[in-house]
Amino acid sequence: MAVIDISGFAPNSITDGPGLRFAVFCQGCIHNCPGCHNPETHPFGIGEKYDVEDIYKMIKKDPLVRGVTFSGGEPFCQRNGFYELAKLLKADGYEIAVYSGFTYEQLTKDSSSDEYRLLELCDILVDGPFVLAQRTLSGGFKGSSNQRVINVPRSLAAGEAVWEISARWQTLK
Repeated sequence: MAVIDISGFAPNSITDGPGLRFAVFCQGCIHNCPGCHNPETHPFGIGEKYDVEDIYKMIKKDPLVRGVTFSGGEPFCQRNGFYELAKLLKADGYEIAVYSGFTYEQLTKDSSSDEYRLLELCDILVDGPFVLAQRTLSGGFKGSSNQRVINVPRSLAAGEAVWEISARWQTLK
């Protein structure tokens, strides 16, 4: 089973997506966006290593949690571990959301890539780097106005990014 370098967890998050969610924050990010609200997650290799199965068991402990958010850091820098975790969670019916500094277009350039393989298991992608000059406090679950909340299954079917338009992903409640 794969291992993920973890910065921390938010087991009962209401700010990393709609509803009660379990947020997994990975350690390591190549984007280093100025003004990032998680700059402590940027350095690689300083987090705590967790086996995917152990993270899965933590998430399963709370029967009220039906959504899981991968954030960071940059989850696609640890795509194989997050793929293994997403595979377990999807089999149990969890909604998977990922925050990434990469855009949908960057992640879908090569359909044989590990990035694409992880993306195929996601329901929602909040994509693009955080841009301090475009910071928004009214953007729902995105931090800057350049970022998009993307419905991944619809996007993959359409062959282009399709925005998630449901009210639950557009506003913080």
